[in-house]
Amino acid sequence: NEPGAIAAIKVLLELIQSSEATTIMGLQIELQAAADLLRQHEAEGISIASGCELFMRFVTRTALDHTDYDECKHKVLQRGEFFKEHSTRARARIAELGAPFLRDGAAVLTTGYSRVVLALLLHAASVGKRRFTVVIAESHAGGPGHQLASPLLEGGIPVTMVDESAVAVALESAQLVLVGAEGVVENGGIISKVGTCQLAMIAKAMGRPFYVASESFKFVRQYPLNQADVLSYGERGSALGGGGGQGEPKGAAASGPAGGADSGGGDGLQLVVRRITRDYTAPHYINLLFTDLGVLTPSAVSDELIKLYY
Repeated sequence: NEPGAIAAIKVLLELIQSSEATTIMGLQIELQAAADLLRQHEAEGISIASGCELFMRFVTRTALDHTDYDECKHKVLQRGEFFKEHSTRARARIAELGAPFLRDGAAVLTTGYSRVVLALLLHAASVGKRRFTVVIAESHAGGPGHQLASPLLEGGIPVTMVDESAVAVALESAQLVLVGAEGVVENGGIISKVGTCQLAMIAKAMGRPFYVASESFKFVRQYPLNQADVLSYGERGSALGGGGGQGEPKGAAASGPAGGADSGGGDGLQLVVRRITRDYTAPHYINLLFTDLGVLTPSAVSDELIKLYY
């Protein structure tokens, strides 16, 4: 139950320990090849890519400071362990910073499953002694919202499940929106579970604060301009009942006969199904971001990115 970025960093640390490379350049090549493979993980590809990039920056800086290979390898392992431990503690730090924003008697609307959001809500209820209810927008019987609901109920927090298409109705009785993120981009916007963008737009229209909880290792050096840019992060399309999917370019929707038959009528048109899993929420819909670096406005993200990478 750990973020993909933390698991990726552990893999890279184990690779360093078992590496038979005899030069700093050889070690960097091995690490880069492993990082490229890890980035292909579609479920958490964005956070993994960010975590790997930050770790590789650690390695590069260490290589510049230490020319002796054994000393460099030792320092990389030391810094890597520190980076891993810091990232692991991030969730607890975010929970402490975000809990005061949940008022007694409030109803919190969220969507999907986020480890950080879960930690924040449980901390606010147990340590902060806040009494509130959680409304989860989830349309699927086995969807991630149910994964979030179970530990909340065990923690004594009342939970209501609503259909994702009913978020406007649910927001009438909710006081705030709290979501997680797969990635926080340079302008302070977020890439997250599909449906987050329209939830943010509705919250803005109804005057409800929209908060994001995210670890700093999810800060990515990307600047999407529109939703089409987000499709490059592993989205696939397929035709209903057809093959497609795996063979299609990322972000493209494949077409084929539905149910194995021509379903398009006399002119041979075919039904195309696009399975989109994430979207981009622009910064002007976000009020605050709860991070292990502090409570940030979207405009402050670019400054923190500079500190992280440079």
